[in-house]
Amino acid sequence: MATASEERPVLVAIANPEHAEQLARTAGDLARATDGVVQIVSVVVKSHESPFSVYTDDAILEQYSGDAQETLDRATSVAPDDVTVTGELVVGNSVSDGLLTAIERTDARALVIGWEERRGRTDAVLGTTVDRLLERAPCDLYVERIGSEANGVDSVLLPVAGGPHVRPAATIAKAIAARNDATVTIASVIGADVGTDVAQESAVDAQLALEETPGPSVDVEIRLHDVDDIVGALVDEAATHDVLVFGATRQGALHRRLVGSIPRTVVHRTDRTVIIARAGDAVGGPIYRQLRRLVKVP
Repeated sequence: MATASEERPVLVAIANPEHAEQLARTAGDLARATDGVVQIVSVVVKSHESPFSVYTDDAILEQYSGDAQETLDRATSVAPDDVTVTGELVVGNSVSDGLLTAIERTDARALVIGWEERRGRTDAVLGTTVDRLLERAPCDLYVERIGSEANGVDSVLLPVAGGPHVRPAATIAKAIAARNDATVTIASVIGADVGTDVAQESAVDAQLALEETPGPSVDVEIRLHDVDDIVGALVDEAATHDVLVFGATRQGALHRRLVGSIPRTVVHRTDRTVIIARAGDAVGGPIYRQLRRLVKVP
């Protein structure tokens, strides 16, 4: 009989085989923590304007899925070999439509997708696809910047300021650290409207989230930054870590920086791996709009 984690896979969306190994590795980290499975999904788009729209999904998969099947095969071949990995082709009116269908059909625990900053690229999960998934995907969502891939991981930086997204952010931070025998560094900021007690509470809550999330224990450090230039402090801190994991927050000075300046500073001024976590139980509403700003290309 399958376990609960096996019945609820970690989905990973692959649109470009060149990105397969990076994204599948992250999905594998999440699945490994719970002895779960990874399901790689490649979407065959059947737009309303396409002459293929009159075909059944089965007919489209049988006759017109060549590139998508090649992508799926490539992704499966480079996926981690110590977790169970399956692959599926899905037909949808758009990439996001196909992924939402896959999430609903599998009752997925999480979805890992790629985000590429460069303009003018259409061969990755980008732009409106990310926006729609942030708004509608009813599972934990992890958006990983494509191309900035850590060559070995010794330390994972987890900036926190409270809010519902600390849980999934802690989940992926711990999963990556566990695979690499790395340390998770929790960073909390004391500012003009965030007192020491509040910053410490945010850090302790994140530490508790790390302890409670499944998987082997990892080393954890807490750093409190008492600075006026919050963004500058995080940029400097990021330089000493290999992976940055962000989650949306609801209050405080870091919250304002997270949804405003960080896209123009920390994220765009670092070559580190960046992953944005959004909790499945916070679909829609103002948190979606905040996260949309975070992944928006300037």
